[in-house]
Amino acid sequence: ATGPVAVPDRPPGGGAQADGISLVAGVRANRPSVRTVVLAEKDDPRRAALALQAGACGWVAKDCSLQRLLAVIRGVLRDETHLPPALLTGVLREMLADRKHRSESEQLVESLTPREREVLRCMVAGLGRKAVAERLFLSPHTVRTHMQNVLGKLDVHSTLAAVALARRAGVGPADPKVDQEPGPDLGDVVERGSQLA
Repeated sequence: ATGPVAVPDRPPGGGAQADGISLVAGVRANRPSVRTVVLAEKDDPRRAALALQAGACGWVAKDCSLQRLLAVIRGVLRDETHLPPALLTGVLREMLADRKHRSESEQLVESLTPREREVLRCMVAGLGRKAVAERLFLSPHTVRTHMQNVLGKLDVHSTLAAVALARRAGVGPADPKVDQEPGPDLGDVVERGSQLA
């Protein structure tokens, strides 16, 4: 097993773009066997919950003692998750609230018809009305009606809000369109033809 990696919550000199939680998610995606511990500037239940959801195994204050840091690392090596006890209630509250919002969002998405869900997935993919119409072989007017129905059923007032709700519910973007089988490469045909001559 790979040893844990300590990640600063806000890397120094990284500016507004730097984010330890994104780094944790990247490590988790690319090296799932690597365990991460976030070194936090301050105890923040929301950020700690986000770090755990991103795959962190521990959260400790940056100014903790070396003994505390080593204890957390040893615990992470034993497959334990470490949070300061004072943060635990806040982190659980944050995670339960996220779960509740996700559940509510999922219920709203389930109220959509299959066609409206297709339109929503196209919206999540960033397609405009005309592109959705071409993709689903519908008229732009029909797509507009579906989009209005989606916004109404999701109880939102903009495409952006609908996409955010869809993401919370776990709705991914529509798959890239596959028009048809690619035809032969004309350069290849010309080259083979000249070899026959």
